[in-house]
Amino acid sequence: MRRILGRILADRRVVGGLLLVAQLVIVMYSVGWMSGRWLWAPRILTVLSVIIVIWLVRKYDNPTYKISWIIVILLLPLFGGLFYLLWGNTPFNRARTQHKYEPQPPDFTEYRLMPATEALAQEDPRHAARARYITALDGMPAWTNTEAHYFRVGEDMFASMCEELWQAHKFIFLEYFIIEEGIMWNTILDILQEKVREGVDVRILYDDVGSIATLPQNYDRFLASLGIRAVRFNRFIPTLNTYLNYRNHRKMMIIDGNVGYMGGINLADEYINEKVRFGHWKDTGIMLRGEGTVNMTSLFLQMWEYVTGEPVPPLNAYLPTMKMPEDGYVQPFADSPLDDLNVGESTYLQIIHNARDYVYITTPYLVLDNEMITALTIAAQSGVDVRILTPGIPDKKLVYMITRSYYQQLHRAGVKIYEYRPGFLHAKCIVSDDDTAVVGTINMDFRSFFLHFECATCFYNSSVVHAVKQDILETINVSRRIDDAWLHKVPWLRSIVASVLRLFAPLL
Repeated sequence: MRRILGRILADRRVVGGLLLVAQLVIVMYSVGWMSGRWLWAPRILTVLSVIIVIWLVRKYDNPTYKISWIIVILLLPLFGGLFYLLWGNTPFNRARTQHKYEPQPPDFTEYRLMPATEALAQEDPRHAARARYITALDGMPAWTNTEAHYFRVGEDMFASMCEELWQAHKFIFLEYFIIEEGIMWNTILDILQEKVREGVDVRILYDDVGSIATLPQNYDRFLASLGIRAVRFNRFIPTLNTYLNYRNHRKMMIIDGNVGYMGGINLADEYINEKVRFGHWKDTGIMLRGEGTVNMTSLFLQMWEYVTGEPVPPLNAYLPTMKMPEDGYVQPFADSPLDDLNVGESTYLQIIHNARDYVYITTPYLVLDNEMITALTIAAQSGVDVRILTPGIPDKKLVYMITRSYYQQLHRAGVKIYEYRPGFLHAKCIVSDDDTAVVGTINMDFRSFFLHFECATCFYNSSVVHAVKQDILETINVSRRIDDAWLHKVPWLRSIVASVLRLFAPLL
């Protein structure tokens, strides 16, 4: 019994959850105590809630997110206003982290590199607006002279990673949401230790909450003892505040500035199917070799400065030295929750709005706002072949219920929905019209669009576009299509519960 209790208390998730619940109870008890002691207290708290509701209505923010909070506040007028002040997206809460994150996009022309955004715009005006949008808001331009590879499963990407890691001579940068000890990570760690002995600059940045259940609390110190510079992103401190929500969901590996990996694949065994949790784990990723990798390097160094406070050094020592044959255009980019610029969702919306023939999307979670629902339905009703693939076996049942709650509305509009029967689909891709594709870490849900640091790569007229399309079509062949018969079998009680959960989806 003592051992079981010891294991429970040693779990940071349990301890953190208990502390958060305790704080919540203290807040509610304090409000109740004040209300019984001072008759004016309930009135002040109610007025506070009314003021916050009015402020939310006027606030520049996603309408669905605002509606969720307004419902909470109206249901709990005494507590709702306080909850929003503690947990909501307020200027005060954001300012606590926002002032630290002010990335300065580099001027690549200073380093004799010639971005290709304008060349792309002139060659194919259809992509001009999107490429310029990402360049202007994110500071990450499009590039040519880059070789690109698409990986249909994590196993292939892992093998390529190991091969390239052994070739490293100058530096290795890793930025991941989840790291877990096992075959995949231990193999990579062995290579990293050897590279440290060779004098290679090895840095690792991992999310503290993403790895809270998979790594010991002070694993960064262990890595430091091996000569690896390691940092935990946004350390988990169980207090009622909104910046606890801001997680680093990016997944990147950069080697010598010449090779960069990105995609949905974390450094854990289920991503390469060495551990079976939810059937077959279907995931995807990409590798860039050449000039386009410089965007990934810049994004990593910006995040490293944000977390450590170390100024971003001049890029001279980190520039790519390889110039590969052209294969269309590539544009790695990132998204941050600390601004009002939803680059990830806006990029998806532009692709959907511009689609003429088809749009295929894969996502593990489907939690949509009104703008995305409208874009998908208008595209389908306009004759565009819109297809969405989701998992057949979920990893989070609550979110899965919400995901399925969107099926009927989308199906009625003509969107074709499929569930991956062999297991869990974790791939995050969108491809359209044989000339555009995006592969990265962006889920089609509120957390990815509004609360997480994300990254992705947009491909224009590249061989990767065809590879993504072909992979999705082959995945559809082993998936179940959602039709009227399937929808009629959904129990009405489950449908009602899912609809209620959708009201609070932005807060989950």
